[in-house]
Amino acid sequence: MTLTQKETTLLQDLKAQEQLCIEKYNKYAGLAHDPELKNLFTTLAGNEQKHLDTVNQILNGTEVKMPDQSPSAVQAKLQCKVSCCNEVEKKNDAYLCKDALSMEKHVAGVYNMGVFEFSSPVLRDTLAHIQKEEQNHGEQLYNYLSCNNMYC
Repeated sequence: MTLTQKETTLLQDLKAQEQLCIEKYNKYAGLAHDPELKNLFTTLAGNEQKHLDTVNQILNGTEVKMPDQSPSAVQAKLQCKVSCCNEVEKKNDAYLCKDALSMEKHVAGVYNMGVFEFSSPVLRDTLAHIQKEEQNHGEQLYNYLSCNNMYC
């Protein structure tokens, strides 16, 4: 499989974005006070690592095909009460979560651009699949914020 220069550039951007997501989620897992949020950040870091692995495979010339079914949103089992945290800690967790949500919105947009720019139908489907997973990450973050009265 041969990629165009534009496709390669987009993939390199996606690679950098995924690396940043992994780094942020791992850092945020260490900074979060609520164990539920720590767990969410750790889970999302693992998901982003899978995305990075896929992007690297494509950059190495492999036409990666994702499962046929569209990824569905994971129903997070959140407790809508943060009892472990004082107001300062809760405010810190809200900041981390809102920043992560903003990051997911940006990354989903970058994948969306890729969907329109790739010539291979298989790779367009792969990027669309990952984009949907990024949207699901955003939904999980939003649900946490909303559930804990942190979203405004």
